[in-house]
Amino acid sequence: MAPEKPLVAVTCTAPVNIAVIKYWGKRDEDLILPINSSLSVTLHQDQLKTTTTAAISKDFTEDRIWLNGREEDVGQPRLQACLREIRRLARKRRSAGDEDPLPLSLSYKVHIASVNNFPTAAGLASSAAGYACLAYALARVYGVESDLSEVARRGSGSACRSLYGGFVEWQMGERADGKDSIARQVAPESHWPELRVLILVVSTEKKLMGSTAGMQTSVETSSLLRFRAESVVPARMAEMTRCVQERDFQGFGQLTMKDSNQFHATCLDTFPPISYLSDTSRRIVQLVHCFNAHHGQTKVAYTFDAGPNAVVFTLEDTAPEFVAAVRQCFPPESNGDKFLKGLPVRPIPLSDELKAALDVDPTPGGVKYIIATQVGPGPQILDDPQAHLLGPDGLPKPAA
Repeated sequence: MAPEKPLVAVTCTAPVNIAVIKYWGKRDEDLILPINSSLSVTLHQDQLKTTTTAAISKDFTEDRIWLNGREEDVGQPRLQACLREIRRLARKRRSAGDEDPLPLSLSYKVHIASVNNFPTAAGLASSAAGYACLAYALARVYGVESDLSEVARRGSGSACRSLYGGFVEWQMGERADGKDSIARQVAPESHWPELRVLILVVSTEKKLMGSTAGMQTSVETSSLLRFRAESVVPARMAEMTRCVQERDFQGFGQLTMKDSNQFHATCLDTFPPISYLSDTSRRIVQLVHCFNAHHGQTKVAYTFDAGPNAVVFTLEDTAPEFVAAVRQCFPPESNGDKFLKGLPVRPIPLSDELKAALDVDPTPGGVKYIIATQVGPGPQILDDPQAHLLGPDGLPKPAA
């Protein structure tokens, strides 16, 4: 029998975002306020997404969370900061005496279950999607309608950018309390339909140094990082915004690569130095520059976050040839058919001229697989009760 006071559950999905102007370094570790603004592209949830169910009930005795089926510590500080922030917003709304005060008590405990449809901590921005999804689901459960940038940001800085689809800027803000450090959409997902995103997964291992510790060390020791934040990023934000608005791929691609390279240079300028790129990452960089030089223009652009996987931007009509070039330089070891996941990219043979131009020694198995995707929308509510990850008892449903 279901309990007579059923639980209130909401399930939503949220996207991964990839920064093209990088966020690296906080001016406030507690509030998670950045030393510079950043700009990102939201990826489509058909290929990469986090799904989260949040449920509250008077029968729950404590807050609990399950990630990818395993129960995790609900006491970790960033999760607590998110919960505190959303409950604060809910109380604020309640006391403002808005119509329909939900009959749910704010003292109810919450159960949260979250799953990713991609490997966690493999450098695919799982924390951003995860905390954006959590903020969005909690807001629905608690009846909060205000801007969720702050809730998501307290979980993971880049998560505030996953609250919107398309192209998104995280404005660093000026205020000490962070109230103006918020995300906003620069252009919707429909703005640049030809843009394609190829994620070259080179490794699914967990990285040696996580982003949080890495950026803290960089802020403390890298003079290059300070110069970047103060003297380089502001103009780049304006330029990148222009490139997106004008759909200028050459400008967009070149600036994306330069900013990625500068971010990794600040990592090397950190003391002791941090290196997130692998030999395969560097071979991909070389491949992209070879490919562009052969064509006499910027047709593909790479960016790397705090890990070795490459995210490559290109236009739809260039994707087939570039995928063929990747296969040439990194022959798939065994999974020839599973090498390309996500959106279909029609296979084409490489021209002999391009083959000759790619003077790279092939590295078999260097790229494990490619996920082909595109720009996508922000978080979505799943209305189908079948989609809930938690059963009527508030515990994770057994995997089908």
